[in-house]
Amino acid sequence: MKTVVNLLNSFGKTEDGGNPAGVVLDAENISDEQRKEISKIVGYSETAFVEKSDKADFKVRFFTPTEEVDLCGHATIATYSLLLSKHLIKIGTYSQELKAGVLAVEILEDGTVLMAQSLPAFSDTFKIDEILDIFKCSEDVFTVNNLPIQIVSTGLRDVFVPVKDRVILDRLAPDFSKMAEFNKKTNTIGFHLFTLDTLYKEDAGYCRNFAPLYGIDEESATGSSNGALACYLYEYGIINHTNNVVFEQGYRMNKLSEIVAKLEILNKKITTVKIGGKATLIGEKNIDL
Repeated sequence: MKTVVNLLNSFGKTEDGGNPAGVVLDAENISDEQRKEISKIVGYSETAFVEKSDKADFKVRFFTPTEEVDLCGHATIATYSLLLSKHLIKIGTYSQELKAGVLAVEILEDGTVLMAQSLPAFSDTFKIDEILDIFKCSEDVFTVNNLPIQIVSTGLRDVFVPVKDRVILDRLAPDFSKMAEFNKKTNTIGFHLFTLDTLYKEDAGYCRNFAPLYGIDEESATGSSNGALACYLYEYGIINHTNNVVFEQGYRMNKLSEIVAKLEILNKKITTVKIGGKATLIGEKNIDL
């Protein structure tokens, strides 16, 4: 069976930045094992497989080289940018069936894709000493404005960890096997580390994302995690604006990325979470299985 995988780059702040994803259209007849194999051959953190849906406009499933995940921000941006470029959709709002639920996607006039996420779920918090063995550093590295180390999800459960500044964050070298063990034990996808010490003063956070349990040592742009981070920063009073909350990611990897989050608030409660960006087509790969 021959499969065409479209290759796109999402969230790039520069031509070399962003996070690449594979997108396979008309994927109904591809088995789960074949999807994992295709994802492994493509070699990106995630590949999206688009199918017909009886619940929504499209069904989209996301595979890493080793596992299926419920949600993937940058691969969603890639998917709908591709559908738009192939004139399979127009400017407007669409529904997508995901493992994380049926969520909306909005295509703006300038080609920006806005993806709705689930409302935030704030879960367990951890003491600093519970993660020190992963990072081999001093406790003061993670002491920032009394912000907690906490699991937050807008579709994917990540461990959010505040870090003092950019220099320290860039120097951190986690033990990936210990991190994966921690994620497995806590039923989380990965770690999203952030600092309020941003390169651009109007931005909300500078981030690094790790998901070794799912075969991703580090990712250059993580849409789902930054949507949850916007909720976390609003919850703890760090941000009070909720439109165009911009996050910097991928700088440590020389893949400069910009992810935009938007929150809607009613009576001080978050009622809508969206993340957005653009993707560009960079090629395609033909795979025979």
